[in-house]
This record gives sequence, C-alpha cells and structure tokens, in this order.
Amino acid sequence: MATVIGVVNQKGGVGKTTTVVNLGAALAGAGKRVLLIDLDPQANATSGVGVDHRELSHGIYEVLIGEKQIREALQGTEHEGLFVAPATSALSGANVELVSLERREYRLNDALSELRSEYDFIIIDSPPSLGLLTVNGLVAADTLLIPVQAEYYALEGLTHLMETVELVREHLKPELGIMGAVVTMFDHRTKLSSDVVSELQKYFPEKIFDTVIPRSVRLAEAPSHGKTIIGYDPMSRGAAAYQLLAQEVIKRAGS
Repeated sequence: MATVIGVVNQKGGVGKTTTVVNLGAALAGAGKRVLLIDLDPQANATSGVGVDHRELSHGIYEVLIGEKQIREALQGTEHEGLFVAPATSALSGANVELVSLERREYRLNDALSELRSEYDFIIIDSPPSLGLLTVNGLVAADTLLIPVQAEYYALEGLTHLMETVELVREHLKPELGIMGAVVTMFDHRTKLSSDVVSELQKYFPEKIFDTVIPRSVRLAEAPSHGKTIIGYDPMSRGAAAYQLLAQEVIKRAGS
C-alpha cells in the first residue's frame, strides 16, 4: 500500500511545490512508483512535471466532484514511474463547490482508495491556504512533510500549521502523522540559515530531515522548462539534495 504524503505549509513561497515535483522525481528515480496529486489551482506541480494544464479536458477537480474516476485523470511524465493527477483552471472554484457535497472533507481520500495498492508513494501538493482543498489533502494523507524556508519567520508559520494539524486530528483524522520538516532555500553563507535549522531542531526534535535543500538558480529555472531538477540538471546541487531527501523519505516510510 502506498504511503500518502501531504506536503503542506500555509505560508506561500517556501518551496512546497518544488519539493513535491522534485521529491516525486527522485523517488521514481530510486525505482519507486509515484503519483503526484495537484490540489493547487495554480497548477504549478502539474506544469512542473511537463503537463500543460491548459490542454486538459479534465483533472483532479472532476474527480473531487464525482464526475470522473481518478484513473481517468492521470497523466504520465517524462520520468518512468512518475504520474500526476493534474490541476486545471476549474479547480479554482472547488472550495465553494465542495461545501454542499456529501463527505466533503473525504472526497480525495475516497478517490485514492482504489489506487493505493498500485503505488509506493502518493504525494499531495495542497494550496498555501486553509480551505476545503487543503483539508481534503490533510485528510487523505497518512503523514505530512513540511517544507520550511530558512528565514526569520519560519517558526511562526510552523506554529500556525501545527494548530491546523491538531484541529484536523481532533475532528477528522486522529491518526494523521508527521514525517518531518525539510529546510528549503538554505544558504550556507548566512548565519541566519544555520540559526533557523538550530531553532527548528529544538521545536521539532527528531523530526527535521538531515537533508537541507539549497537555494539554487537551477532549481528556480527548472519549472520554466516544464522539468523537474532531475530532468533539467541531474548533476546539480539541487538534484543531489532531492535524491538524498528521497532516501530519507524511503527510510522513514519503511518502504
């Protein structure tokens, strides 16, 4: 059965989608079968693996509202073993449209039930806001991976996120776990980056991944080419970091 990982942070610009697509590609490169779920109406995870969401007739939105089975929405990528359930522009109205549906918080969880035996990892990219799309992502996940930018306000954002996680555990998914937090946009030249890692280790003992994701021009460039860093520049520092993170994720998941 797949390990379903929700990649979440209510703060934008922390490398959340970058982590989803590049971790997915690195896991696929390690021989795992991986499905990405793009719940963000911006569709950056979809375009980040080379799928043009503007050309799609349907995606994860139609799955959530019950018009399509999830298998009908899946798209392949240039990476063997890596697939995506894409976002389309229709997803932007989903937070409102889901309100009146039965089991509105469990729509994604229910849809994934038929696929879990076919993948090693299912990775969910949720929007950086707390609406029904994000709640669906949290409820469908077994465990959470939290990208945290190496900046001054990192802990403040993490505190807010943990409050949300506790609410979800209390009301919807008591068994929701936390795999760990990964530091992104790390700049080894600054004392601040090192200080943030130290503070995170105090706040989240034994939950911080050893791998840190560096601030990297190549990582920033890859999405504009519709590629993951593994496909764009496999010899870069960014690619090496995500490959190391993939090995840590495999170990923590027991896969």
